[in-house]
Order: sequence, then structure tokens, then C-alpha cells
Amino acid sequence: MIPLSWYLLVAAALFSIGLYGVLARRNAVAILMGVELMLNAVNINLVAFWRYGRFPEQPVGLAWAVFVLTVAAAEAAVGLALIISIYRHRDSVVAEEMDTLKN
Repeated sequence: MIPLSWYLLVAAALFSIGLYGVLARRNAVAILMGVELMLNAVNINLVAFWRYGRFPEQPVGLAWAVFVLTVAAAEAAVGLALIISIYRHRDSVVAEEMDTLKN
């Protein structure tokens, strides 16, 4: 059986890569991908703690993971729609150029 610490290390590495992607990138699509990586790291932690918890027969951890996946899918859809709309108006997806609500 794989120890819990391995899951936590993988999740920490995935979260760190996502955080770097959010903080270091200028492209809005790359920032959105970094947020998605961070949410997937959270899912790994939720499922790992559920599996190694006191009551693994109750699917509480899996229910939270499905909820996080649903929120991540909605966030990706809304985020991409906003990015496409901004690109159509400004011809750029650089995050620093998205500082005003007017044209």
C-alpha cells in the first residue's frame, strides 16, 4: 500500500507548479491552467485523506472531490469565456493589459 506521505508530496509538487504558473505567467490562459493544477492538487489531498481517514467506507471525501471538480469545470468555462471576450475586444490575452472594465 502506498503511504499517505507520497500522495501529499505529489499534491504539494502539483500545487507548487500551479502556483508558479499563476504567479509567473502573463498569459491569461496559462494563469487559468495554473489554477486548474492547484485545484487538482486539492483533489488529490481530499481523496488521500479520505482513503486514510477513520471512515473510508463513507464516501465523504469522494463527494468533496466531485464537488471540487464541478467547481473547476465551471471556473474553466467561465474563465475561458471571459478570456475569449477580452481577446475579441483587445486582441490580447496578457493579464497586465486587463486592468480596466472599459475599452
